[in-house]
Amino acid sequence: MCQIKYAFITVILTLGAEPGKGGTKEQKKYILYDVNPGEGFNLRRDVFMRMAIMVRKLNIENPDTSFILVLPPWGHLYHWQTRELGPQNKILWSKFFDVQSINYFVPVIEFSDFLVKEGYSINTVYYLQGYKGGWTDGKYEEKYNITDCLNEMVYQKDVNGRYTGFFWGYSSVRADNFECMSVQGATRVLNKFLVESPEQSIMLDRAESLLHDFFGDENYWGIRRAMKFSKTLVKIAEAFRIDELNSDDEDDNSVVPDDWREQRTEREERGGPYLCVHLRRRDYVRAREGQIPSIRGAAEQLRKKLEEQGLDTLYVSTDAPYHEFEQLRDYLTDFNVVKYTPSAEVLKKFKDGGVAILDQIICSHAKYFVGSYESTFSFRIQEEREIMGFPVKSTFDMLCPDGKDKCEKGSQWKIDWGKPGKDWRIDSSTPHVEL
Repeated sequence: MCQIKYAFITVILTLGAEPGKGGTKEQKKYILYDVNPGEGFNLRRDVFMRMAIMVRKLNIENPDTSFILVLPPWGHLYHWQTRELGPQNKILWSKFFDVQSINYFVPVIEFSDFLVKEGYSINTVYYLQGYKGGWTDGKYEEKYNITDCLNEMVYQKDVNGRYTGFFWGYSSVRADNFECMSVQGATRVLNKFLVESPEQSIMLDRAESLLHDFFGDENYWGIRRAMKFSKTLVKIAEAFRIDELNSDDEDDNSVVPDDWREQRTEREERGGPYLCVHLRRRDYVRAREGQIPSIRGAAEQLRKKLEEQGLDTLYVSTDAPYHEFEQLRDYLTDFNVVKYTPSAEVLKKFKDGGVAILDQIICSHAKYFVGSYESTFSFRIQEEREIMGFPVKSTFDMLCPDGKDKCEKGSQWKIDWGKPGKDWRIDSSTPHVEL
């Protein structure tokens, strides 16, 4: 049955008609990527968006080739620290996101499916790095070169002359070739290189080295809208909102189409009868000392905002230890202070990453949101609220350090829907990729 399914994918990907010519896509190329192991969940999502836009444009500009983006499995991250779960690795994208929705923007495939189709072999890994000495003469230009490696490499030759590496914990995977590539610029700097490469599978390690082509344009928001959370996680969050926050999409004016391509939402007052705060603590306590409030200071600010909004319920999304959440609740005893605690079943199935997404879903539906300064976790919630059409004033507020009524807020990246009626399919004559 599995072989039949993957054969069906291949037919759709390779037999799409070339726009205006009635031809076929003659070649198929897989683009794999990875990032610095220390990067967090939400930065990794941003790097995925850069890669997705790059691969989408490669398909549009090169109709004879099908470029397919391989989704790197999720592995253990700094904030995923629930010990009883054991190693959290080899997690599929479909556990967290609606992969079918992403396919409306760009052809993607899970890494485990790539292994089934192509074997445990990657043609070449390119390790992206900067240039020795940085910019020259103070002049910045977009460029790349195959160069000597600047740091000790994690890829090593085995006894057969092939390259071993981490490869997301799949110890049997090998690369035929390995090169270090110095690069500076946006993803487009590698377009010509990827098109002209004879290799069928190319992996770009340290892909965070490549920048967005255009941050915040319609393609940025296109892939961001396509990254819908898994339907199962959405249903779990909906049940919690109904039971604990008196919130549902109909009453909250937050119903959205199942297909992101059909959505163009006007800004209106909307959201459930609660305020959500993302209270970033753990690493921020040391790294952002003087930039974030104490627990008491946060409580004082949140009390004021709850009163201004006429709300009596506060939902708290935080990485703080539980005793700090209790402290916050003790400072706000005249309000209903709530946080999500997953059941053992939910935690086992969706891991720490899924629980974090549940927090983001719940926060994105609040009448009012308060974030933590320069946190990508807060930024992703703000993006969700932009997609749903919340007023700017209820989305981009931030906690201030103690003693400051006003402080620098996060950048307000407002949504670009693109032209009305835009057909997001890469080739309007090619059927959508069914997985």
